[in-house]
Amino acid sequence: MSNPLLGTLIHAVGGVAASTCYVPYQKVKKWSWDSYWIVQASFAWFIFPFLIGFLTVPNLLSVFTEASSQVLINATLLGAVYGFGGMCFGFAIRHIGYSLTYTISIGISAILGTIVPLIMHGELMQKFNGPGGVTIFFGMFLALLGIIVCGVAGYRKEKDLKINNANASEPLTFNMKKGLTLTIIAGVLSAVFGISLEVGAPVAEIAGNYGAGNFEGNANLILSTGGAFITNFIWFGIAGFKNGTLKELVDLKGIGKKHFFLNLGMSILSGALWYGQFFFYGIGHVQMGAYKFASWVIHMSMLIFFSYIVGIIMKEWTQVSKRTYGTLLIALAILIISFVVMTYGSMQGSETGMTH
Repeated sequence: MSNPLLGTLIHAVGGVAASTCYVPYQKVKKWSWDSYWIVQASFAWFIFPFLIGFLTVPNLLSVFTEASSQVLINATLLGAVYGFGGMCFGFAIRHIGYSLTYTISIGISAILGTIVPLIMHGELMQKFNGPGGVTIFFGMFLALLGIIVCGVAGYRKEKDLKINNANASEPLTFNMKKGLTLTIIAGVLSAVFGISLEVGAPVAEIAGNYGAGNFEGNANLILSTGGAFITNFIWFGIAGFKNGTLKELVDLKGIGKKHFFLNLGMSILSGALWYGQFFFYGIGHVQMGAYKFASWVIHMSMLIFFSYIVGIIMKEWTQVSKRTYGTLLIALAILIISFVVMTYGSMQGSETGMTH
């Protein structure tokens, strides 16, 4: 029995997990980014998905055996493509912080995650001309506008920080140009992850037939995250070898046991939080019932809202002018309105479809 209200609340839990997944990195000391990333990626995209999958999906191996090989391959390949987006997202946070990275990339993902599946199924013009179509596309226009305003806030922030840190001894790490480029790539590829989940949906249906219930999404999630893991493991494995940082993962004496186990624990926590967002997404998606169409948009809006809270807690906007902060608030408001408009448009289409 579905419960859309419960589904929305579960999506909110996933949003909290997603918006905080890279916060533990702040506690990682004496480890390079390469070492942190390869550990968190291993747990986020390989260990947790397989472990939880085996625990929650009955006869998991039989599910994969029964599934079409084409579905398995395509979902995994799309996950591998997303893997580059995960990298870009992590690097973007280092350049422009949590608020801007999440807001811009997730805004892009929400637009593409809604429009690309329609193009894939050849339903774009049909949906545009159908019930709620104009409303949804207006919501997408607002989301794009919100992303642009957010970018303006980012450039103003960089200008403010340069003025405030003119006499500082340490170089300014905030770089809007680099961060924006990485964030746009991350946003586009984040939508690819959503498409990967949709391509793998038949696997989830088979898992449901085996009695997985609310956890059926854990089956196809393994494919999407498995692809992402392969990309990141190869990339950061080579980077760690070239930079000589792989030894950090086994060098207890070099950094001390205390730092080593703290770093390991924080990296695993990052992986658990990242995995947690889609673990709860899968459960929430099932609970949405006839409103499954709104899952991706609701999930994205939760991410933006909670990442903004994280940005405030991390004091990312303490050195900016009121004008810059006001610009960010306007951008955030436009994005939230856009998600509400898109959800409303989807509901219009769904209600009309159910009446026929």
